[in-house]
Amino acid sequence: MKVGGIPYRAIFTEGESADVQVIDQTLLPHRFRIRRLASTADAAHAISAMVVRGAPLIGATAAYGVALAMRADPSDQSLRVAVGRLMATRPTAVNLRWALENAEAALRPLPPPRRMRAAYGFAHALCEDDVRINRSIGDIGLDLFREIHRSSEGGARRPGRPLNVLTHCNAGWLATVDWGTATAPMYRAHDEGLDIHVWVRETRPRLQGAGLTAWELGQHGVPHTLVSDSASGHLLSRGKVDVVIVGTDRTAASGDVANKVGTYPLALAARDNGIPFYVAVPSPSIDWTTADGTDIPIEERAADEVTLVRGVDEAGVERTVRIAPEGTRAANYAFDVTPRMLVTGLVTERGVCAADGRALRRMFGREMG
Repeated sequence: MKVGGIPYRAIFTEGESADVQVIDQTLLPHRFRIRRLASTADAAHAISAMVVRGAPLIGATAAYGVALAMRADPSDQSLRVAVGRLMATRPTAVNLRWALENAEAALRPLPPPRRMRAAYGFAHALCEDDVRINRSIGDIGLDLFREIHRSSEGGARRPGRPLNVLTHCNAGWLATVDWGTATAPMYRAHDEGLDIHVWVRETRPRLQGAGLTAWELGQHGVPHTLVSDSASGHLLSRGKVDVVIVGTDRTAASGDVANKVGTYPLALAARDNGIPFYVAVPSPSIDWTTADGTDIPIEERAADEVTLVRGVDEAGVERTVRIAPEGTRAANYAFDVTPRMLVTGLVTERGVCAADGRALRRMFGREMG
């Protein structure tokens, strides 16, 4: 995608064995800055501190973190330590484990002198595959959007209005290598001339919707409106939303979906109002080893993410302010699980399927592990 007319990916390198460069998402939307990762420690910090975030991008960063370890020391011990350190950064997004297990499996049989080049090659291929997957989700989602738009124009809703899409958190190109998952159909629709408007939920407490999704949609020129999380029920009940689409950090083999906290009540509201609720699911986000959503670990983050808010004041100075009484205890659950029966369908790179274990296995030719 482009920022100020210049194309960027969320993660990239400038050579076969170069440092890794990422967009520092902790500074957006107020400052755009590229951060350089020169070591496994840098990569691990970037993931845990949410310099990078979003399940696919976490996996890509972890893969490059292994490559940086192999550049410094390609020994068996270095590989083991790097994988363990990166694996411990965040618990919910399954792409992290998927990338690290596959990287280790590819590198372990190789003699140490060959590991650095192979590790960079693995990370690069993972990134290219992510772009391909997300572009395919965008194409398939575009067809779905067109179908919903035709249906809404021919139904009781006012004809000639845009397709109104509601999304939660940031499942955009900032959460992946490029295109995004839930946003890919939005970008494809906008680029193909479909009249589309996106309702963007702010996504408390880290405000990924307000700070990231609104920013990247604006960079691409997609019409959008930011709303508070609690406004969703009103929008859905008044016929102002045609379809909801969100991303996923881990989808269980049953079709249950873990995503940013607040997704579950959004799915309930969509079901109550008869609005289709779709989840964009790239195949690396499917955890075939987890039977259902009850087994998905839910990350709990620092309480100050709930009690403090970062922004800029009228003078443009960045500040962090307290919004709760000093000493207030806060719980900060980062994700929730949406049961499969609330999901209209899963939009994968191979097509749309029911949120059902059998449908998933048929789609991907897999048996539950």
